[in-house]
Amino acid sequence: MKKEENEKRLAYLKNIVLNLPDKPGSYQFYDANHTIIYVGKAKSLKNRVSSYFHKEVDRFKTKVLVSKIWDISYTVVNTEEDALLLENNLIKKYNPRYNVMLKDGKTYPSICITKEFYPRIFKTRNINKKTGTYFGPYSNVGSMKAVLELIKALYKPRTCRFPITKEGIENGKYKPCLEYHIKNCDAPCIGKQTYEEYQSNMAQAREILKGNTREISKKVYELMLQKAAEMKFEEAEILKQRYLLIESFCSKSEVVSHTINDIDVFTIVDDDNKTNAYINYIHVTNGAITQSFTYEYKRKLEESDEDLLITAIPEIRERFHSTAKEIIVPFEMDWKLKDATFFIPQRGDKKHLLDLSEMNGKQYKFDRLKQSEKLNPEQKQTRLMKELQQKLQLPKLPYQIECFDNSNISGTDAVAACVVFKAMKPSKKDYRKYNIKTVEGPDDYASMQEVVRRRYSRMIEEGTPLPDLIITDGGQGQMSVVRDVVEGELGLQIAIAGLAKNDRHRTNELLFGNPPVTIGIDIKSELFHVLTQMQDEVHRFAITFHRDKRSKHALHSELDDIQGIGPKTRDLLLKKLKSVKQIKLADIQTLTDVIGTKKAETIYNHFHKE
Repeated sequence: MKKEENEKRLAYLKNIVLNLPDKPGSYQFYDANHTIIYVGKAKSLKNRVSSYFHKEVDRFKTKVLVSKIWDISYTVVNTEEDALLLENNLIKKYNPRYNVMLKDGKTYPSICITKEFYPRIFKTRNINKKTGTYFGPYSNVGSMKAVLELIKALYKPRTCRFPITKEGIENGKYKPCLEYHIKNCDAPCIGKQTYEEYQSNMAQAREILKGNTREISKKVYELMLQKAAEMKFEEAEILKQRYLLIESFCSKSEVVSHTINDIDVFTIVDDDNKTNAYINYIHVTNGAITQSFTYEYKRKLEESDEDLLITAIPEIRERFHSTAKEIIVPFEMDWKLKDATFFIPQRGDKKHLLDLSEMNGKQYKFDRLKQSEKLNPEQKQTRLMKELQQKLQLPKLPYQIECFDNSNISGTDAVAACVVFKAMKPSKKDYRKYNIKTVEGPDDYASMQEVVRRRYSRMIEEGTPLPDLIITDGGQGQMSVVRDVVEGELGLQIAIAGLAKNDRHRTNELLFGNPPVTIGIDIKSELFHVLTQMQDEVHRFAITFHRDKRSKHALHSELDDIQGIGPKTRDLLLKKLKSVKQIKLADIQTLTDVIGTKKAETIYNHFHKE
């Protein structure tokens, strides 16, 4: 776009903005093709729309949106709620490119009660309001099945798909099926159950699906007592069994408080990149949680949590047909809704509900992260590297991490090992073993300095890429001696951390800095688990090398010191004569029979020098 054309465009838009009313409403931005690219809401159209054209706007995504705007239209409404609803309807109709997008890839099941003469009750994922009344949707299939089982046990609704009519029953058109014979249906199709009784059962089933289980329980209990007083004990017993079933179902429900009747709860959790947000919705009826969902919203611009939440609340309430007068939210909301008030609890049962909603949102976020990392393992490695970089405030991602460890027994057979992790995964081809050459006795600090000096001096000579982070198997002492070599002698700037153990010899903290300080990492977190994996790996590698070295010494015999006698000859003699002692006592002929004349003379002369 040419500069003159752009200035003309902005002048046209600012002229529209200057004439906008100071009233609530919805505004629409159009691109060059007059396609709606953004729909917004405002308590004051003039103030809100003009904010997009302020010079101090520095948000990149907002600047991109403004650069695409060629025209603006608006609709004035009477209330803030009307502005919210209008925005919601326009977003659904036009699906603008830059609006917040609900990422809802699931079709949750619902429970349907059909509009037939004798209604059926069943689960479905296809919604057609012409065929029946729908309850749900249910995010937890287990809870939905529990409700269906309760209704089936209480009221025995028919499961057959015959289009049963009153005339058909009177004319004897139907026959009872297996469900009647196994007592899962009372056979209304042949008049065994009256129309009035069946409809009464369906009315009670509707109340249970609405969440009014406690009210149904109370009515059934009162009717049971009435039948017992009238000496109708068989009917009273049936009602008693129904009452016990309902009470059992209620005891398994998440009961918050019987004083909480009809409340919506909303919380919002951001992902690490602030690109997506997870909004959890909980509905409480008669003290029990009847709905719990988490929706993922994708930010197109830099919408605040309040903007995102106030956009989602009317949409989610519309989905679930909620008319709750009280809405619990995690922070102050500038917007208002008609016939509903926002409330921020500080303590008690309502605060428990708010915490429960936030916990569900965080769990959903964690589950989505796990799913994406299974499909793309590199995403997890990058996340852990970024987390470690943030914790240690490193200048770049710690792609290559090296760990060191020593191993010796009272200074004998002293060895050291270095393991290398790249992108949080072991790079075994880069592992290195070291025999300690310059240190006498059990001196771990001096041994560590020797190995670090040899390792990085050689890497400098060969031009090999240096690590981004060094981790020592020990606390402040090990970190200090490594720093003396790396920074003091070699003049390298490599970050150094240490994994320290507690009194029970269990790794419990990560140290970093000079002087070292404890870095706040949960010992149960994935990051700490990977760091301890590095520590265990270098310890295993060093111990294995040390054992191999000791084993070679243990297998050493006097035969190995004889010039001209190799491992094959030694093994052959030991196989035939069993021990070095028997080889010493053997005569020249016995030795010749085993290994030949020349080698027999060499061994015989070695043991019989006198």
